[in-house]
Amino acid sequence: MSELLKGKRGLIMGVANERSIAWGIAKAMAEAGAELAFTYQGEAFGSRLKPLADSVGSDFMVDVDVTDDASLDTAFEQLGARWPTIDFVVHAIAFSDKSELTGRFLNTSRTNFKHSMDISAYSFIEVARRAHPLMVENGGTLMTLTYQGSNRVVPNYNVMGVAKAALESATRYLANDLGPEGIRVNAISPGPMKTLAGAAIGGARKTYKHTDMNAPLRSNATLEAVGGTAVYLASDAGACTTGEIIRVDGGYHILGMPQAEHL
Repeated sequence: MSELLKGKRGLIMGVANERSIAWGIAKAMAEAGAELAFTYQGEAFGSRLKPLADSVGSDFMVDVDVTDDASLDTAFEQLGARWPTIDFVVHAIAFSDKSELTGRFLNTSRTNFKHSMDISAYSFIEVARRAHPLMVENGGTLMTLTYQGSNRVVPNYNVMGVAKAALESATRYLANDLGPEGIRVNAISPGPMKTLAGAAIGGARKTYKHTDMNAPLRSNATLEAVGGTAVYLASDAGACTTGEIIRVDGGYHILGMPQAEHL
């Protein structure tokens, strides 16, 4: 895949550390020849991101708060000043109050519901709106990250499941809006992964172990597998793929119940 993204450039949003899904995607894209820019939020995440960005030859990092329109405007203005056109954006941003990612969904607060939906779903629309002018000339691809808790009940996933359902629906509507201009919009849905975000969900270790033992491939997703899927979507090979939720979960989503040996 060393040449698949040669000559392409794009923005990665949401790298928290070297175990982030966004970093797995960024690394795979860089290895495929892409030029990368990054966003982060806050000094702490910026300091973690800097050596990672350096390792893939990127010197473009900008602090962004996706709940702040002015912050988003500034980031994309800076990106547009550097690159008049871009080929892809990876949106790997989600958040919910950790205290509400355990126990009953029934107890979701109004405040956290709004906040989770804003950051985890609506921000993708805001990002797409600002990326659109940078893609309208040559087309491109927008991608985000979701999880099967969007359409099936996963213990403790709670409000994030509702937010991911909204995100997946937004993916389809954006794909329809932007398709005539050659802009593709897709979501990647990995199984449970050992990330900073995943660790915030109650019972994360049990969920990870359960899927690892029961998925048809008897394996959870890897950063390399998710990264490879993102490379395909951003490459010319993905030219006719849009509006899709692509699962990279070892096949777990096809199951109706655990494997016989774990009943």
